[in-house]
Amino acid sequence: MTDTLNAGDLQPPTTVRRGARLGIAVVAGAASVIAAVGGTAWASASVESAIAVPHARSHTISAIGAENEYANVIGQIGGRYVHVSSVLDNPNTDPHTYESSPSVAREVSAAQLIVQNGVGYDKFMNKIESASPSAKRKVITVQTLLGLPDNTPNPHLWYKPTTMPTVAKAIAAHLGAIDPSHAAYFTANLKTFDTSLIPLTSAIAAFRSKYSGVAVATTEPVADYLLQAAGADNLTPFGFQADIMNGVDPSPQDISLEDSFFTKHKVKVFVYNQQVVDSLTISIRQAAEKAGVPVVGVYETMPTPGYDYQTWMLAELHAIEKAITDKMSTEKL
Repeated sequence: MTDTLNAGDLQPPTTVRRGARLGIAVVAGAASVIAAVGGTAWASASVESAIAVPHARSHTISAIGAENEYANVIGQIGGRYVHVSSVLDNPNTDPHTYESSPSVAREVSAAQLIVQNGVGYDKFMNKIESASPSAKRKVITVQTLLGLPDNTPNPHLWYKPTTMPTVAKAIAAHLGAIDPSHAAYFTANLKTFDTSLIPLTSAIAAFRSKYSGVAVATTEPVADYLLQAAGADNLTPFGFQADIMNGVDPSPQDISLEDSFFTKHKVKVFVYNQQVVDSLTISIRQAAEKAGVPVVGVYETMPTPGYDYQTWMLAELHAIEKAITDKMSTEKL
């Protein structure tokens, strides 16, 4: 039996990827995600609940996160003085093929602060912003903030442990510029946010100390930055991951190589993009399960309710570590 990690009610439905292999109508038995974690959580990525206030007030700053993980951090820094919403917050949406709606365009036109990822991941935001230009609107593009080129191969920047502290600092600065009277409040929330990341950074360091060089396989580069920070050795070639991410059929040779990681027992865990699937990724997951390799499902956008950014990342890391620990324990029997 394959060890499968279960997040119970926190598991949203998976999305069938549109592209070369479109055609699956129902996805059953998808890999489980991440173990539930305790502590407080961000209730929702919706407009009304993102900062735990029932309605936007006249004195609050209107803000948008293109992805709900960025919106979540805006909410943590802005607190009661920010009314925040997110664009990509639906687990049924393939982030790579998202098409905006008139309601999103209206929210963007009214926003005073926007945080978007860049690297082509949410380029729809640029089109919406251009359609309703505003000299007063402040836009944080994480790609630009990190000094990354347009050809950065992995767009899932929020999985890199050093990204969100940098983003949070920029958010606090911009909110303080928009509302100077509450700048000290935003700075205090920034300090709280930075402190709240200590359990995650400590867990990454502990994983690296214990499992540095552990071999893993993936379908897409969703969690690659986190795996790299933790010292894991991802055997799946990036070209294969990029093909899957972009809806392109990998070569038969690459598919055979990926399958061999399981049949030849070269990896301790298979990290699977649970949010967006197709017939090929399902077959790869089934090959891992058949070979007794634990499967850990991860998400591109933050699953809600039940998590904030910090607990989401920590839960996924813990799930990967548990899978590896269980696999090694089974091998010793």
